[in-house]
Amino acid sequence: MELTYLFFLSSGLFLGWSLGANDASNIFGTAVGSKMVKFSTSAIIASIFIVLGAVISGEGASETLGDLGAVNALAGSFMVALSAAFSVYWMSRIGLKVSTSQAIVGSIIGWNLYAGKQTDWTTMLEIVGTWTTCPLIAGMVAIFIYLIVKKLIKTSKIHLLMQDQITRIGLIATGALCAYALGANNIANVVGVFVKSCPFKSLNFGNVFTLSPVQVLFLLGAIAISVGIFTYSKRVIMTVGNNLMKMSPMVAWIVVVAQAVVLLLFSSQTLHDWLISVHLPAFPLVPVSSTQAVIGAIVGIGLIKGGRGMNWSIVGKIVAGWVTTPLMALIICFISLFFLENVFNQVVYIP
Repeated sequence: MELTYLFFLSSGLFLGWSLGANDASNIFGTAVGSKMVKFSTSAIIASIFIVLGAVISGEGASETLGDLGAVNALAGSFMVALSAAFSVYWMSRIGLKVSTSQAIVGSIIGWNLYAGKQTDWTTMLEIVGTWTTCPLIAGMVAIFIYLIVKKLIKTSKIHLLMQDQITRIGLIATGALCAYALGANNIANVVGVFVKSCPFKSLNFGNVFTLSPVQVLFLLGAIAISVGIFTYSKRVIMTVGNNLMKMSPMVAWIVVVAQAVVLLLFSSQTLHDWLISVHLPAFPLVPVSSTQAVIGAIVGIGLIKGGRGMNWSIVGKIVAGWVTTPLMALIICFISLFFLENVFNQVVYIP
């Protein structure tokens, strides 16, 4: 059973690789593009903290994704992940930033349609709502921090060289935090559809700590993300880091901070429970798009600067990719499920 599971899980690992190739730019794209951090340094730091975030804090968002569509057959999970991975990979090949969150949602809806399952529209609206609120919140946070930092720089007497050094340290520290948040929030996109059929056993590391079966699954997914970062992310990093808008080191840091804030808002179980305990609206624990967060932050700062220096044609292409990606994943998944069931005689759903 485990060998069969690992074979089907390969599509989820491919999706993890695609996420790493595409979304590493959300963590360190601005830092590398502004030449404050080397690509190799950023890849190592991002990989370490993505693994930690996925293993320690990854279960919250994966439960919500499971509510959208409970994929109940292993072959179906395989095709859902593969369809999303192919969509993200194809977009990455042409150098466009896309949302892995949108790709997996499109694939799950494709499975729901093929299997005749009812889509949970409450969860669906909750997730789709974040596709609008995520870039808006990131943009507002970025503008707020930008105005404060700009005022502090004007009133401070810190030498420019010291400012650069502080910014470099800030980019690395914030990038690590952002990588942790990405692992915690987006591991659900990578292997969330495989959680219900997970056959792994707990993994003990002496008397130090123990990984649950689901955490072992998340560890494999996070390693796949790390491989994607090292092998294929540099091209997309340069698209966000250089081509979208030329950024000073300080602006690059602000973009990363804004993104980290948004990812943590939508993945912190502690914050979610606290807001509910004090009778305030809580942010839903859903996998949000780090791509949308970073683009929203960059556009927010671009607008506060009067729109100067923004490459609006690239912004338009990216937004078009956000619309195209879930539709592409849905269509690919629906058609592929037909062939998987009728040509390869696989059980893709259980009635």
